Amino acid sequence: MKDIELKPTKAELSFLNLAYARFYKLFDIITSDTFFSLDKTNRFFYIKDIILVYSELLSYEPISYEIMLIKKSRPPMEAEISKDLLKFIRNILTHFPLFTYWNEVWINKELVNWSKCNGYINSFLQKYSGHKQVKYRIWIAKQFKMIYIDINFPDMYDESKIFLKDIISEKKGVIFLCFIMKKILDSQLMYPDTNS
Repeated sequence: MKDIELKPTKAELSFLNLAYARFYKLFDIITSDTFFSLDKTNRFFYIKDIILVYSELLSYEPISYEIMLIKKSRPPMEAEISKDLLKFIRNILTHFPLFTYWNEVWINKELVNWSKCNGYINSFLQKYSGHKQVKYRIWIAKQFKMIYIDINFPDMYDESKIFLKDIISEKKGVIFLCFIMKKILDSQLMYPDTNS
């Protein structure tokens, strides 16, 4: 019988420690009361970084299992937002490093397919264009407030510009995404029992 490989492996543990530390540091910065008083280009740097770190963590197999569980047990589209939408945003930010702030980011079919036609951004837009709007609310405990967020998929995927800000807003949208990402990552953590 083959040995069962335990998770995380030594290599995974090294990466996970670094990635989780970076994610939580960025999370604290972005969800602070002063974040949106920063210059829009500085904000964009932090937003890009947290999405890039999270996207790399999606490769960790137990996180994929968590997203599969969410797909079966949570409200519609939560799993898709936790993975597909964030991966879509990550790919835009990585493959089109042409913009300096959130509200400036746009793509269209021509731009997406400038070098290859079967990439992730293209597949995402083909799948989700025309999808109905998704509405969420999330409780921000440290601010004692509820935020409401709309995710708007483009009506069409053609040569018209699709702005990232029209899919999800910078302020409420990024805060929402941060909490969605954190919820997924927290699922892999064990907290000490404070009752013993």
